[in-house]
Parts: sequence; structure tokens; C-alpha cells
Amino acid sequence: MKLDDAQREEKLAALEALLFIHGEPLATSKAATILEIDVATLVELITEFEQRLSGADRGLTLITRGDRVQLATKPAFHTILENFVKSELSEDLTPASLETLAIISYFGPISRSRIEYQRGVNSSFILRSLLLRGLIDRSADPDHPNSYLYQASFELLRHLGVKDQRSLPEYEQFRELFAKAEREVAAGVTSTATGETATVQSPTAP
Repeated sequence: MKLDDAQREEKLAALEALLFIHGEPLATSKAATILEIDVATLVELITEFEQRLSGADRGLTLITRGDRVQLATKPAFHTILENFVKSELSEDLTPASLETLAIISYFGPISRSRIEYQRGVNSSFILRSLLLRGLIDRSADPDHPNSYLYQASFELLRHLGVKDQRSLPEYEQFRELFAKAEREVAAGVTSTATGETATVQSPTAP
């Protein structure tokens, strides 16, 4: 597929956004389908994107293995990021972490893409932090290879004093609001869905 300069820049930006929000290894065939280009063109874009990220002024890099590609941080910043993670784990949960934890607690098992769809932001660091704290569990998604599902851990349920997920306060009500929001978004009623999502995210302090 031949792209002019403007189309190329647009697809490169879209590829960056896609890899950022996906956060896990992504099959080139799937990425090509999403970006509406052929695989050969996608491979060219990946090569160009990798070259752009190789500059000293960029903190990210691409990891490729076989037919999969993933956006990652450069090894040179390992110490800085490790220290940051340690400092985060020594502090109380942030409002964003509590929001993510509430979504997982009420609606898990849930994929990272659905979590980020509801929150509107990348959640990879928060999910990693919650995993390290033992508040959530991660398991392979049987329907999507190389993807994961997240749910509340036994340790979290024990800490909350509930015997299972369904024992959470107003569990069925929030599940229905969540499902309704997704149905309305699928139907194109984005304004209403946004309002419902804000309601769904409210139980951040069980």
C-alpha cells in the first residue's frame, strides 16, 4: 500500500497510540487490520517508528519478536523507573489506583483494554503496582492470546471483609450501570455513556 507523506505521518501516530494503549505484545496482522493497511506497509512503519525512537531524546523503544511488537521503556532508564516504582509502593494508593481497583473489584475478570476504555487513560503502571501489592490477580485471557484478565485478589477480599465479589456493596447495581454504559457507547450514545461511566467509577473507597 502506497502512502503519501501526510498519510504516513497519520499512520505512524496511530501506530504509536495503538501500541501505547494496548501495552502488551500486539500481532502485526491485528495492528494492520486496525490501522486499515496491509502487513507489509505496517512492517515499514514499525521500522521507521523504531528509528525515530532510537534518538537520545526519546525514552521509549520497540520490542519485536516474530510477528509481535510492543512499546517499552529503554533499558537505560531502568534505575530511574525502578526507584520510582519502589517509592510508589511505599505510599498510599492514589485516587487513580483506587478508581482502577474499584473497576476491577466490581467488574473483573476484566481486560486491560476495557479498564482503559472506562478510565480513558493508560493504566499499565497502576495495574503493575496493584499486582505487586497483591491486591489483584492476573490470568491469561482464554479468548485473546497474549492478553490478560484482572480480578480482585483473595487478599483484597479478605481485607474488605467480604466472602466473594458478589458481596461487595451494591454489586448488582454497579454491574448493571457498567453494562448499560457499554451498550450505549456501542450504540453511539457517547454523551450518556460518559455520565454512566463516572457513576460506575464512584465506589473507590469500599
